[in-house]
Amino acid sequence: MLNSKIPAGALDQKWVDYKGHCKLVNPANKRKLEVIVVGTGLAGASAAASLGELGYKVKAFCFQDSPRRAHSIAAQGGINAAKNYQNDGDSVFRLFYDTIKGGDYRAREANVHRLAEVSVNIIDQCVAQGVPFAREYGGLLNNRSFGGTQVKRTFYAAGQTGQQLLIGAYQALERQVALGNVHQYTRHEMLDVVMVDGKARGIIARDLVTGKLERHFGHAVLLCTGGYGNVFYLSTNAMGSNVTAIWKAHKKGAYFGNPCFTQIHPTCIPVTGDHQSKLTLMSESLRNDGRIWVPKQKDDPRKANDIPEEERDYYLERRYPAFGNLVPRDVASRAAKERCDAGYGVGTTKQAVYLDFKFNLINKYGKAEANKHGIENPDTETLIRLGKEVVKEEYGNLFDMYEKITGENPYEVPMRIYPAVHYTMGGLWVDYELMTNIPGLYALGEANFSDHGANRLGASALMQGLADGYFVIPYTIGNYLADDIATKPIPTTHEAFEQTEKAVAERINKLMSIKGDTTVETYHKRLGKIMWEKCGMARNAQGLKEAIAEIQQLKKEFWSNVRIPGTIEEMNPELDKAGRVADFIELGELMCQDALNRNESCGGHFREESQTEEGEAKRDDDNFAYVSAWEYKGESAWELHKEALTFEVAKLTQRSYK
Repeated sequence: MLNSKIPAGALDQKWVDYKGHCKLVNPANKRKLEVIVVGTGLAGASAAASLGELGYKVKAFCFQDSPRRAHSIAAQGGINAAKNYQNDGDSVFRLFYDTIKGGDYRAREANVHRLAEVSVNIIDQCVAQGVPFAREYGGLLNNRSFGGTQVKRTFYAAGQTGQQLLIGAYQALERQVALGNVHQYTRHEMLDVVMVDGKARGIIARDLVTGKLERHFGHAVLLCTGGYGNVFYLSTNAMGSNVTAIWKAHKKGAYFGNPCFTQIHPTCIPVTGDHQSKLTLMSESLRNDGRIWVPKQKDDPRKANDIPEEERDYYLERRYPAFGNLVPRDVASRAAKERCDAGYGVGTTKQAVYLDFKFNLINKYGKAEANKHGIENPDTETLIRLGKEVVKEEYGNLFDMYEKITGENPYEVPMRIYPAVHYTMGGLWVDYELMTNIPGLYALGEANFSDHGANRLGASALMQGLADGYFVIPYTIGNYLADDIATKPIPTTHEAFEQTEKAVAERINKLMSIKGDTTVETYHKRLGKIMWEKCGMARNAQGLKEAIAEIQQLKKEFWSNVRIPGTIEEMNPELDKAGRVADFIELGELMCQDALNRNESCGGHFREESQTEEGEAKRDDDNFAYVSAWEYKGESAWELHKEALTFEVAKLTQRSYK
């Protein structure tokens, strides 16, 4: 049942061969075909702009007031590409291998190699759009290091790379809007997929300002709606980020791939109390120049700067000497948790570790600047002053953000960081063409499962989103639509549209009719607590079974006692949120089910029953070298399908970053 459509032939020729033999749609026929794009972040904006440029009639939907407010804008550190500008040994193969290894061998080889291939084109595309990547003194594009690699391949624009890339994609999108090739629907949320004869043929969307339901036809539907990290309530995601679009597709028959694969980012500002509704990420790029440590003494009462060098435990450098502070995110996160659980945490909550820049501020940047200025034997104060100027240029906005949130100056005292929910590697199952098992329904970017396995390497999210939108979907969608050019637009009075809209309206009315006494936010917080404690950084069978039972009970309470003020046919953010939280509750149950089924540790999925003597993740390739693709069978019921993962080039080995 799972046909991944991976082309035959050598791994490095699969994409070339596919592009040379896929079906094409001629320019005149493209104008007859309508494509719906849901979500206008990096994947959605780039896809809509590219398809509009090709001549398709595109409808682009986002629930924000502008595509520029997509969560992609929050990405800070950079975007990977195998350009080898540093001449440090990088190549397409190394990017491919690092990604497969970083994902703990739970990703599809063919998709990952294609991603590495097209990465080099993304940078050229973005530079042509005017994205202001950082440059070296001579004018060449600069690179920085990120976790899980031993080369510098990450292109960046200070600490606001996502923002600059999104503006580039947004400009390309708005050009197509101005030309009339793309019709943009802001403040619209997709609430269901419309199926006609087994194919995705449109969506039901709700105008979030008026509350009206709308029907929209498309020969194909692209879901580019990001990840579902907000199922944990506290995460680094934007507050509006949700799972609704892909969850509705899942309930219509689209398989959900690897739902339990969620990423915990090691470099976040720690939780301070129950008053918080989200967490703030400090870019992984900071690990490029910061050193992570905890005191060697348990519950050390001294301030960080008062603890001498010999009494500091640089635990990542100690445990993983080959990669040090640049180990992958899952490894760094678990190591921080282990130190804090052992009693070496810092700060008032003791749930934090230090990220210290003073060493490189002085020894890397300060001394280099002193040499440039011809200053011999500079004192420490001079080195710090000179080093600060360089660090400000590289990371200034990140340091400013940290100081505004915590009230501490990270140039003078070490940052305090702790892991937090960030990215979701799971998503709708897609084949090599990015199509789900439902014909005509595609998932791009973080909305699909395809490229990162059990752990995403830093700076690869932006790479995948733009690769899917700019360089993959323009080819693969044509292979499907070439057989659809004779299909006339289906009128939205069709029975399938009427029935789907009716079902959406009934669900909204049911939510509004409950009139309980507990807020949506309360249920979301309760769900997040269950998920973080029992399906978070560490999981075990007992906890997951308890979580499933608790979520089922939470669902019953939600549907009998939730309170939603206001009315339907008006702007009602509480109603919008209620629908999303209802979907999160159902997703949470599936995530726990998937985590319970996968009785191994791999990447960000850490089962306590499956670990090495040194506390590292222990895979079980004999029994779990597959993608779990779950088919919805009704309330609290799913059927598991398995896509076997075969590794012809990147041979299965136990990961080591030592």
